[in-house]
Amino acid sequence: MIIMKKLTAVLIALLMFLTSCACAENSFQIVCPEGAPALAVSAVKENVQTIPADTIVTAFSAEEADFVIAPVNAGAMLYAKGKSTYRLAAVVTWGNLVFASQIADFTPEMMDGKVITLFGENTINSAVALYILQQKGIVPSEVQYLAGAKNTQELLLNDQNAIVMTAEPAVSAAKAKNSAVTAYSLSDLYQDITGEDGFVQAGLFVRDQTAQEKPEEVQEWLAIIRESAGRCETDPEAAAKDAVEMGIMPNEKIASLAIPNCHIRYVPSAEAKKQIEELAEIDLSMFGGEVPADDFYYGAE
Repeated sequence: MIIMKKLTAVLIALLMFLTSCACAENSFQIVCPEGAPALAVSAVKENVQTIPADTIVTAFSAEEADFVIAPVNAGAMLYAKGKSTYRLAAVVTWGNLVFASQIADFTPEMMDGKVITLFGENTINSAVALYILQQKGIVPSEVQYLAGAKNTQELLLNDQNAIVMTAEPAVSAAKAKNSAVTAYSLSDLYQDITGEDGFVQAGLFVRDQTAQEKPEEVQEWLAIIRESAGRCETDPEAAAKDAVEMGIMPNEKIASLAIPNCHIRYVPSAEAKKQIEELAEIDLSMFGGEVPADDFYYGAE
């Protein structure tokens, strides 16, 4: 009887402990855009809310999420203008963009003198694309724009002579439908020019209130997210499965093809500062007219 009482007490204590852990685990909320950036947090999907990419700015202004994944330049611009208290904790994606075409033996040099179609006019994505073309001496006859990667993917599949910029996972899906599609990673082209391993794209931002009130928990969660992002390299099959469950990839086959080309890599903001400043110099208007101030970088104090 005594043993049973002790056992019951232990079980109750264990249940209370697990419940408290679950509550702590679920206390933080992450908001991120649909698509490749969400891969960085695919292992913690229960705490992740995905929203359309063109609405991600509302996550900053709402001040509700503890963490937000968003384009680094967008977060920097809002912070500089005093419209956001979120500071950059880490860079998590280093370029998922590609130049692609069905043209036989397509190479980037073939864009010279041709009409090319980009997406995201007046965004850092198009700014990087134009910078790469300029640095490589490639002068298109015309640059057109569509709204997003899915739009340029459709053009890529429907026009055999089209040359487009699109992104993962759209390009892997296009290749699965048409083997004539050839693609070149903008991250690789950027590395050829700068020597840097890809370009700064999406970052993980932490709300200042959360960082001030729960500094230890924030550090624990940063470690969890770092491990989640690392899975894209160490266990892409598991990341692909979770990506499909989250609805950010159409199926595991496409996810497995796309994940290596999404360049998911967790780099603390202080370590990425140099690359961020280099990227900002390409088009300062994308960062609010100046490179981010030192206090923009969480953990750099």
